[in-house]
Amino acid sequence: MAVIDFNNVSKSFGEGTHITPVLKDIDLKVQEGEFLVILGFSGTGKTTLINLMAGLEMPTQGSVSFQGKPIKGPGRERGVIFQNYSLMPWLTVEGNVRLAVDTVFPGMPRAEKAAKVAHYVQMVGLSHAATRRPAELSGGMRQRVNVARALAMSPEVLLLDEPLSALDALTRANLAEEIEKIWEADKKTCVLITNDVDEAILLADRIIALNPDGTLSEEFKVDIARPRDRSAMNHDEGFKALRAQVTQYLMDVGIEAKSEGSKVLPDVTPIHGVPQAVKDAQQGMIDERFLDFSQLHKVYATPKGPLTVVEDFNLKMDRGEFISLIGHSGCGKSTVLTMAAGLNEISKGAIKLDGRHVEGADPERAVVFQSPSLFPWLTARENCAVGVDKVYPKASRAERQDVVEYYLERVGLADAMDKSASELSNGMKQRVGIARAFALSPKLLLLDEPFGMLDSLTRWELQEVLMEVWDRTKVTAICVTHDVDEAILLADRVVMMTNGPQATIGKIVDVDLPRPRTRKALLEHPDYYDYRAQVLDFLEEYEHGAKPKPKAQAPRAIAAE
Repeated sequence: MAVIDFNNVSKSFGEGTHITPVLKDIDLKVQEGEFLVILGFSGTGKTTLINLMAGLEMPTQGSVSFQGKPIKGPGRERGVIFQNYSLMPWLTVEGNVRLAVDTVFPGMPRAEKAAKVAHYVQMVGLSHAATRRPAELSGGMRQRVNVARALAMSPEVLLLDEPLSALDALTRANLAEEIEKIWEADKKTCVLITNDVDEAILLADRIIALNPDGTLSEEFKVDIARPRDRSAMNHDEGFKALRAQVTQYLMDVGIEAKSEGSKVLPDVTPIHGVPQAVKDAQQGMIDERFLDFSQLHKVYATPKGPLTVVEDFNLKMDRGEFISLIGHSGCGKSTVLTMAAGLNEISKGAIKLDGRHVEGADPERAVVFQSPSLFPWLTARENCAVGVDKVYPKASRAERQDVVEYYLERVGLADAMDKSASELSNGMKQRVGIARAFALSPKLLLLDEPFGMLDSLTRWELQEVLMEVWDRTKVTAICVTHDVDEAILLADRVVMMTNGPQATIGKIVDVDLPRPRTRKALLEHPDYYDYRAQVLDFLEEYEHGAKPKPKAQAPRAIAAE
């Protein structure tokens, strides 16, 4: 008998003409002891599915049962771990876990409760922090408390609703491995909701995708031996094949069904080409060593004395080159970027762009941040037009309008130009941010984790948009990212930084893959996983705060196109 059984389940919200169907005709059996992953993206009903399992929602049609009995509400046999931590801020780590034990086992002897709390705190690696309060913990540590609290309630099934999505890439990877170890030790039935394909393959016995129309896909079996190691899997042919299969399925059903009120980017060159005003703004620039970071340092004053965050950062870029900057949290990636933007003072050394020293902010250096910071009362067109008048002083009003419309069309917003920013989804807002940056015809485009706040499918879409627009303009670009696949997909070179403080360049990988690039083509390219292994191996070397000696880099630059 299945532990959890969905029989022809549909779920809608609202009534009459305002009814919104979310899940449709769900038939699903979760077997005892298995690790099932439901893979889906924003708006596909993943959380509704978990809420039905938890008894927090009731189906509109069909039935959901636990061990053969209808689920009529929440129960301690089904432990839920959500995206947010929901910890009691005044209680310690130990106190938060004890609260759950006291609630579920009120008659348990005090010594037995204490042993149970200590066991699960130790299981998630927080014995050293047992007396700390949530405000003293990192995001990853707070989520570990959440896991310990759920496990301490001794549930028969563990339901995990995107528990790792708010964490940085390294913390997320480490905690995913911890969850696998806990599952191996306790052999609890686990259901995980995620939008991360690698995370799904690392953890699952089987994967089922949740389609945009609220139905379930056919299942994908994960026949990879446990325990699974991320680096080792990168060389596993079964992993590569399954990863390509799942990714392609999600792209096929997801991108086709997803609509943000914008046109799909046409694979055509406009008759008028790049606006003349843009061409004029790009005249007379040098090609070699177009961007030059020379002995760059960033030092902050602290109560304990000077703190060197970035040390001796040296990098030469030719005009039209695309660099990805990657490294663990706190390694100074964004610090380098903000110094290049002129938003952060240089402590020592220099940055030269097109032969001139970078001093202060300037529209010639356009920045796209994680949040696009649009004016909510202005339309997409008006937001994109901000700054264009100053950048093209000799252009006519019609020509400046052409520039704005050209880039909004390029990012797929032809039908949404006159929508106010407050009406746009997060993905559409970031499209406006990208269009606005390109519309300034910058000498240098700086991207600081521009897709970090978006779900995987939207991120994939906007990576394609960015590559399409970049391919037309060949603007010199640097993208800070924590995503290995994104770094390789976008870049001519991947520049890896050592851990901070005193962070510097540890390794540079030349990415000799054909352009224009698509995710599908990269996954099928024989060299792709070799590049991926080089980046993953470097990040793993620095994973636990280590500071191995940086490898010496030859002073070279890729030839300009």
